[in-house]
Amino acid sequence: MIIITGAAGFIGSCLIQKLNDEGYYDLVLVDNFLDVDKNRNFEEKRFSKQIDRDIFPAWLKENQLLVQFVFHIGARTDTTESDVNIFNRLNLEYTKDIWNICVEFGLPLVYASSAATYGLGEHGYDDDESKIPELTPLNPYGDSKNDFDKWAINRERKPYFWAGLKFFNVYGPNEYHKGRMASVIFHTFNQIRKTGQMNLFKSHNSDFKDGEQMRDFVYVKDVVDVLYFFMHHRKDSGIYNLGSGTARTFHDLATNTFKALGEPVNISFVPTPEDIRQKYQYFTEATMDKLKLIGYSKHFHTLEEGVDDYVRNYLVKGAYY
Repeated sequence: MIIITGAAGFIGSCLIQKLNDEGYYDLVLVDNFLDVDKNRNFEEKRFSKQIDRDIFPAWLKENQLLVQFVFHIGARTDTTESDVNIFNRLNLEYTKDIWNICVEFGLPLVYASSAATYGLGEHGYDDDESKIPELTPLNPYGDSKNDFDKWAINRERKPYFWAGLKFFNVYGPNEYHKGRMASVIFHTFNQIRKTGQMNLFKSHNSDFKDGEQMRDFVYVKDVVDVLYFFMHHRKDSGIYNLGSGTARTFHDLATNTFKALGEPVNISFVPTPEDIRQKYQYFTEATMDKLKLIGYSKHFHTLEEGVDDYVRNYLVKGAYY
């Protein structure tokens, strides 16, 4: 039995499909399951049961003998949310509860951290755990993820195997429900279909031209491949970056979306919204050496490959992975 929290969400539901593709069907899906749009992400997938996230810790204690692996992907991920209490409850304390249960019963655990922990990148993007206490995230979401990472590395008692994965800018199928928090590729596709053009944010940083802000965009299929790798690896515990390892511009991203649709490139620029302007990351790029050093060697999609697959095989068809 394999546990997936956040199973109705973007990455969690893609992980279900990856496990199904590999022949795993005894899956326990954990979420609140109140959002009908999110639930479509797993409707056609095979699994054993659904458990509400509020009762999951108690359920896990009662059923721990049946559990082989825990993927804790669920979290509050809205970077514009300002209520610290929400993040403390859902991202910090809840994850501590799951960690402690995994310690108590000897269960392997992989949990979702975030590149939001790196803030403006003033300390770089190296997943060296000794640097984690120095990081200064830009919002309560990033704080909650970094606070848990700091807590985890300082525990005397840890799961026999554990890994925290710092997801960078993940994009791909099953993000139809995410609204404003969906990837720029998703928004680009919809704007092109509606207006024939795409509005990107202007740069408010003299070091970057409009559209040349850079992020490490990583395709969700690569993310779930790494998650699957750790399920079998079960050694070299620690915190790892999970990005493509190559920063690309938003202009590149939009251009490739137009190309995948066979449409002429038509890009305009609008001011970055005031509520995120002062806390906007202009550059992120995952250092991926640590993951490679423990034996992960699978090819990551280039931006061109990932966007083409996402647009042609999912967005155009309204399909799910």
